[in-house]
Amino acid sequence: MKQPNKFKWIFALSLFAMLLVLSACGNNSGTASGNTAGDAAASAAPSPENSAGPSAAASSDPAGASTGELPKEVRIGYQVSPNGELLAKALGLLEKKYPDIKISWLKFDSGRDVNVAAASGGIDFGLVGTPPGSSGIAQGLPYQIYYIHDVIGKSEALVVKKDSGIKSLQDLKGHKIATTFGSTSHFSLLSALKQENIDPSTITILDMQAPDIVAAWQRGDIDGAYTWQPSQSKLTEDGGEVIISSAEVAAKGGITGEFGVVLKDFVDKYPDFVKGYISVLDEAVKTYREHPQESAQALSKELGLTPEATLQAMNEIIVLDASQQTSPEYMGTPDKPGAFGQLLKDTGDFLVEQKSITASPDLSVYQQALRNDLYPVN
Repeated sequence: MKQPNKFKWIFALSLFAMLLVLSACGNNSGTASGNTAGDAAASAAPSPENSAGPSAAASSDPAGASTGELPKEVRIGYQVSPNGELLAKALGLLEKKYPDIKISWLKFDSGRDVNVAAASGGIDFGLVGTPPGSSGIAQGLPYQIYYIHDVIGKSEALVVKKDSGIKSLQDLKGHKIATTFGSTSHFSLLSALKQENIDPSTITILDMQAPDIVAAWQRGDIDGAYTWQPSQSKLTEDGGEVIISSAEVAAKGGITGEFGVVLKDFVDKYPDFVKGYISVLDEAVKTYREHPQESAQALSKELGLTPEATLQAMNEIIVLDASQQTSPEYMGTPDKPGAFGQLLKDTGDFLVEQKSITASPDLSVYQQALRNDLYPVN
């Protein structure tokens, strides 16, 4: 993926600096933190040029005006990723803040499924990764980005069987490697191959959801997989070893992350609730950072891992609090859009190269999808 030099170095340096700091301190089934974009979503969504973008929302300032109205029910499409949103769910923080609102948590295996649910109006909030999110914006899905949950580091990686004879990316030729197509893991795998000038056609790359990857590994159907937590830990515990992680791929420009989207109709009608949810996520991230042991204990039940393995998974990603969302490296401000829009654009361009989507719109379309107007400008 082609990255602007300034963005690449700022984001990559931020990635590793923050990882050091952290290490010191639909289909409603399955587990996942990776995210995919589905073609099925495209048929249910308006085209980018015909959809009302967030620039129109910002100009009329619906989020800035307090309506005082709150929904009776909120549907959150989440994924099993070791980040602040999952901790908020585990601790019941949103339910505590809004005891009179019915909070429905809907679990999805991938961003592909989240995109389909968003296109059909089946959720109000969702979590997707950079590839499905870029695809969703390119295809005009009726959502906008309100929170960047995390930057993916070592939490996604290529795991191979120790007896497979695979010791490097060059050894993948002729082997069967599974990943979830269109996901952050798929994106990182293809980026890693491109960085090493390896032709993907020399490898049998299989499309599988995370639970199916674990099952295929146990049956001996695959030699390796590029996947996320908790699937990654389950593979390494079952005789696997990591060849390369997304942290290494990101250092060379293939950056991935996970972010929250909210349906445009919902944020237009209930801006105060969206801001309230942002405050809940901020509280969860601070708890995540300041009380890692307790957070790992709570998250372990969601992830299906031991508290020790959960803590390791937590240290493999960078979680962002509310104060970081509007920094130049991320969403920026309405007057000065951040570098995250360029990352989405570059990801969209990459998806076009891979023939996952037919076209990637102008940078301004991706920038307009960033709801940085929900945050106070310091």
